[in-house]
Amino acid sequence: MSARALALGATLALAAVLAAGTARADRLALWKIVHEQCVPAADKHEPPPPPCLSVGGADVVIKDRNGVGQLLDIPTAQVTGIEDPRLLGAGAPNYFAAAWRARGLMTRYRKAPPPREAIAITVNSEFSRSQDQLHLHVDCVRPEVAQALAAYAPHLDSEWRPMTEALHGRKYWARRLDDIESANPFRLLADGVPGAREKMSLWSLAAVPVQYDGTPGFALIADPAELTAGGHAEDIQDHDCALAP
Repeated sequence: MSARALALGATLALAAVLAAGTARADRLALWKIVHEQCVPAADKHEPPPPPCLSVGGADVVIKDRNGVGQLLDIPTAQVTGIEDPRLLGAGAPNYFAAAWRARGLMTRYRKAPPPREAIAITVNSEFSRSQDQLHLHVDCVRPEVAQALAAYAPHLDSEWRPMTEALHGRKYWARRLDDIESANPFRLLADGVPGAREKMSLWSLAAVPVQYDGTPGFALIADPAELTAGGHAEDIQDHDCALAP
């Protein structure tokens, strides 16, 4: 059997194993919320109904059912997930930047906004998610992950490299990003990690704020799914938000 056939078989097996627990779920539930609740209210210039919080031209922000203040930033276009080629096209919206700006809405559920370094933006792989509409998780990062990345930041530059330190039990690929508004993290992953563009569905991706010599920036971290673990960047988040109690 060819290497390509073996890789395809492994991918299909991975899909079957990781999707088994969500087979009965409505995998377009988020799409329906966006287009049956959030967008129609905005078109009528009405206040967005719960769980909708804001509606922009390219994205909607809703309150997730899980977590004290977890938000989801969701495209108004039908984008299935990290594997959707439209995320890599010229002129594609920078959904990571939009999700980062949305963090201010967390104050609706908290007495004070979490500190900058307490928040992470994550996207799960195709095989470790329950929805087939792209959604970026906006929530606090685990304290030990924030601490580990703050210490690791001096080792990061503009090249993707496997980390030598684990984050919540996984060794991610990582690179430095100075300005989340000026670069598309999806494209940086596809263009920067060998083989990632051809198998984007396997990857998860996260942006975590760090300091570089006192200057605010981000660590981009990415992880490919495996049969046993991985592909679930949301694991680095803390939905109880211990960093901002």
